[in-house]
Amino acid sequence: MEDINNKLINIGEYGQALDGYKDVLNQTILQIAPESLQPLLGNVLPSHWQEWLLPLVGVPFFLLFLAEWFYQSKRGYGDSFSLKRTITNFSLGGSYLTFELIVQALIVLPICLWLYQYRLFTIEVTWLTVIPIFIAVEFSYYWFHRASHRVNWFWSAHVLHHSDDKMNLSTAMRQSLLYSVTGWWLFFVPLMMLGVHPVWVFFFYALDLIYQFFIHTETVGKFPKWVEYIFDTPSNHRAHHGANEEYIDQNYGGVIILFDRWFGTYVEEDTINNPVKYGAVGEASHDNIFKLIFDVFYRMWQRFFRAKGIKNKLKVLFSPPSAA
Repeated sequence: MEDINNKLINIGEYGQALDGYKDVLNQTILQIAPESLQPLLGNVLPSHWQEWLLPLVGVPFFLLFLAEWFYQSKRGYGDSFSLKRTITNFSLGGSYLTFELIVQALIVLPICLWLYQYRLFTIEVTWLTVIPIFIAVEFSYYWFHRASHRVNWFWSAHVLHHSDDKMNLSTAMRQSLLYSVTGWWLFFVPLMMLGVHPVWVFFFYALDLIYQFFIHTETVGKFPKWVEYIFDTPSNHRAHHGANEEYIDQNYGGVIILFDRWFGTYVEEDTINNPVKYGAVGEASHDNIFKLIFDVFYRMWQRFFRAKGIKNKLKVLFSPPSAA
């Protein structure tokens, strides 16, 4: 069974070579780690090369952000950057990646692998299937992202990402470690049950998130119309982060914006008549990391326990944020 899984999650000799690099990286980390931490690290370090993709991009992202800060400051737009906010955002990103690595290794991936045993088909990743699978992952992401705005339970984690009143590349790192608690991965289980290996699903989801790092910026204006029509661009994503009434709960796409157009959740950024005002409605933009992660989640549970009757309790968890 293990040999079959290995074949499913590697593309020939390239996958084998990347798994070799993964093993070297894992062993290096274990060697330099304190002996007391080695048993824990041995359990949570990635078992497949695909799982290392997202954790490894942190340093390149930080360097690119510094380049953006330098470039925008030279152009006179340095007000969108501050050292304190940068530390906050990258600290949140670091805690998110660390927690995701641990929870995925110990809880999420084992559950998904167990469910994968009952798949309807076996869909291997090949050069013919890679694009359809990625589009299917993007489709799943659209509904996860939409639920993260329209359902209190998921919003309690996602609100942190929208709480920045500025927009630059560091905003992309403003992520909550509560995502695994609220269950982002549930939206991708149908793909696994169809037959896509969970490791590949998480890999393509990581690619989706990596792409989105680059669209959290005011450095880039609008692209040609055909690009703006198909893809989630900096302009489309700035509108998504808008607290203006016209922009709220729009543009949920990750890499492509077509599902928003098809399902009626698309809005175009209007830089002249309706400049984007960033932030989460009703939430202050600040740098208290603990409160950023847990405040809305805690308040949701306060309302839950105060509510009378199971119907009202469920309404607290699953109604839209504005109805809470």
